[in-house]
Amino acid sequence: MEFSSSAQQPEKLRAFTKYLIRDMKALEQMLADDLFEKDTKRIGAEQELFIIDRASRPHPINTKIVEDIDDPRFTYELARFNLEFNLDPLAFEGRCLQKLEGQLNHGINKVRETAEKYEGDIILVGSLTTIKKSDLGMENITPKSRYYMLNDALTRVRGAEHELRIKGADELHVKHDSVMMESCNTSFQIHFQVSQDDFARLHNIAQLVTAPVLAVAANSPFLFGKQLLHETRIAVFQQSIDNRRAQDFVHERKPRVQFGSRWINESVLEIFQEDITRFRVLFAIDDIEDPFEALDKGRIPKLEALQLFNGTIYRWNRPCYGITGGKPHLRIENRVLPSGPSVVDEVANAAFWLGLMAGVSSQYSDITKLIPFKEVESNFLSTARRGLHSQIKWLDGNTHPVQDLVMKELVPLAKEGLKLHKLDPDDIDKYLGIIYQRTKKRQNGAIWQLDSFNQLDDIWNKNEKMTALADSTLKHQKSGKPVHLWSKATVLRKNRWEKAFASVGQFMTTDIYTLNEDDIIDLAANVMEWQSVKHIPVENADHHLVGMVTYRSLISTLNNIIAKNLDHTNVSVSDIMDREVITVTPETTSVDAITLMQNNDISSLPVVENGKLVGIVTEFDFTRIAGELLKDRLRKR
Repeated sequence: MEFSSSAQQPEKLRAFTKYLIRDMKALEQMLADDLFEKDTKRIGAEQELFIIDRASRPHPINTKIVEDIDDPRFTYELARFNLEFNLDPLAFEGRCLQKLEGQLNHGINKVRETAEKYEGDIILVGSLTTIKKSDLGMENITPKSRYYMLNDALTRVRGAEHELRIKGADELHVKHDSVMMESCNTSFQIHFQVSQDDFARLHNIAQLVTAPVLAVAANSPFLFGKQLLHETRIAVFQQSIDNRRAQDFVHERKPRVQFGSRWINESVLEIFQEDITRFRVLFAIDDIEDPFEALDKGRIPKLEALQLFNGTIYRWNRPCYGITGGKPHLRIENRVLPSGPSVVDEVANAAFWLGLMAGVSSQYSDITKLIPFKEVESNFLSTARRGLHSQIKWLDGNTHPVQDLVMKELVPLAKEGLKLHKLDPDDIDKYLGIIYQRTKKRQNGAIWQLDSFNQLDDIWNKNEKMTALADSTLKHQKSGKPVHLWSKATVLRKNRWEKAFASVGQFMTTDIYTLNEDDIIDLAANVMEWQSVKHIPVENADHHLVGMVTYRSLISTLNNIIAKNLDHTNVSVSDIMDREVITVTPETTSVDAITLMQNNDISSLPVVENGKLVGIVTEFDFTRIAGELLKDRLRKR
């Protein structure tokens, strides 16, 4: 759907709001007249993915891929290095899970074959370990009007920069001037069609089971090289789309990405009514169908205004309206599952969620009387943070380690649920067996990444380890094995050295020791001795690079002080630092960096972005890389 330049004009938004309210009244009438499909249960899915280049870095070619494939099921995403394809709906019965896996493999192979024409590949992961903040510029937004409109609307309503604050083992705090931060995430979204009478009860169950399903499925522990939450996507997505201003938090205004605020009592209307009450219309479309005119003519209305508005509200379990074969239906869209780690893992996650939906529904008439909504929301936040290491409150009123709860109670419950819908027994055993083994071995995608990162040799810096995680993820995905059978990540260079070390940003050291220009030289000398470094960048109070202290300059100064018997107590770093510092940016090519060092007889280069120090490269880095390259080449002889 594309938008005109007037889509955000106040008069257009007011007119659109009237249509939105009219759609709501039409929906209310349709529910009262019992028009919705009842007896058929279907499932569907949407697969988001990252497009990467030969160095496992974001590759902005989605427009080329979509145009080449030329299939309406394959669509753009916000960033040019993301893509999505939609799967055909399947009846929730028999071998639907196996068919789901087949559709996924077919779609992924189709995208991969097309990406390879442009020196690319695709990877399934919740957050790409090699993505950098510099990848999120507006030059990488997909050139479609709806994405520019979304960015403009959210920025206008917020009235300030987008800000991301996440604290895990590391702490991330970044500001950004666009909505592009959202493109750090990809998900695997499952749809479950339900009857209008069952909607409220099943939506409540979807909220309940979200936490244990997320704990088992977590696959996003890193962002921008920082170790954060087991499912960092949850925080990133909420904060990247958040259009609230600071004062809104005092009034407890909800973000557009949310878990919800309460149980649903009667119907889907309650969710739509709450969202329309809380959130502004961001943009409008023209030529909207009048829903009552359609009903009067015996047609099912498209409810275009409601569907467009609902698409700008991102509940983790979102209600959806659709029409199949001339009949309207309602779906619950599970948006919480990350992409990956493998296709079979994704189908196992779907089987677990669908099985729990059916199993809990069959055993409990009203879960809202057994557990408070706030406890369920707390479970969700806890599992996003700690995944399979979490503890959650359950329907028996007790708090359980999620690993024990899944293995002892929830996998058997999900099996019973799938059996009730007459799914193939072999498929039930296969996919829920994966969930059981993954939980037993305590190795989901997040834990595999964390364990792999921690065991990689320290000869590799953080950027190289992030690349190794992406490389190994891709290798294992192509094997088709579920994540609990994956060996730990290794550094897979092969013939990709020219890509892996093309620019200094790919291997620079980011954990840097720095000095302030007012520090004493004694501190500089001791830092060099304690940390075994020969170059220390100097920053001012605003963290801008202002100089460099080298071992050579420090020794020269100390020798002069000793020879002349001078008082060194008042000698500061600013007195001895080199002020004319040659710097590079993360995008500087490795060849250019080596040439700079050779031509200027220097052994280190500070890496600067927007005047601020972000890394450093030294002779040691190039020596280390050369050593690995020699070993790689000599092994092939």
